[in-house]
Amino acid sequence: MACLLLSPVLFASGAEAADRIARQNGKPDFSGIWQTTSAADFDLEPHSTRKDAPPSAGIVVGNVIPYLPAALGQKQRNFAVRDSQDPRLKCWTLGTPRGVYYPEPFQILQRAQDLTLVFEFGHSVRTINTNGTQHPAEKHQFWLGDSRGHWDGDTLVVDVTDFEDETWLDRAGNFHSEDMHVVERWKLLDANTIDYRATIEDPNVFSRPWDIEVLLYRHREKDFQLIENYCFTLDYDKYYPVPAAQ
Repeated sequence: MACLLLSPVLFASGAEAADRIARQNGKPDFSGIWQTTSAADFDLEPHSTRKDAPPSAGIVVGNVIPYLPAALGQKQRNFAVRDSQDPRLKCWTLGTPRGVYYPEPFQILQRAQDLTLVFEFGHSVRTINTNGTQHPAEKHQFWLGDSRGHWDGDTLVVDVTDFEDETWLDRAGNFHSEDMHVVERWKLLDANTIDYRATIEDPNVFSRPWDIEVLLYRHREKDFQLIENYCFTLDYDKYYPVPAAQ
């Protein structure tokens, strides 16, 4: 009987949370600075403690990435050299979807025709077009892919294609080819939480499409902002020293 009494209360709380979601032109407004608290970037799959990574339950739905046999061998070779060959350690652009669950903040700026994602790491900029335009007719290779979004109710669905193959999906060496295809689903659970889901497919690497899911949280600290993180410039600091403060 207690459960029957509580259910309407919980439902009402959820409805009230939805009512408090900011909107722009009638659509949920994702504007803000967001960040995951997960350890997904260390390894998308569940893993125990490693010297280079904390333990994590992972964010892969079903726990296992369905590699083709030959691709699994490449992933294992990547894992063996991850301390030197992870593109992130080379300060390269993180790519999509890795930039979303990388443990640094990123900012979303939203307009009716597009969303702009600015990542703290390297200050990479990704545009999600929501103006009805299609992917380019000719195939291209972009570090962040080409993103075209549309609204399915209050969920932003983003189709991402035209990748290059130089980025990894995490620090554990999970990888993709230039034929990767990602379909993202962005949904506000409340005013300060995004449920991010993505379906990843790549016929050259995986035996079937597979899904990830991770929560993103809004930064609400006073005066919080992105900080420059251009780690690829650090090797040149000795040539361009910062003047000492006077």
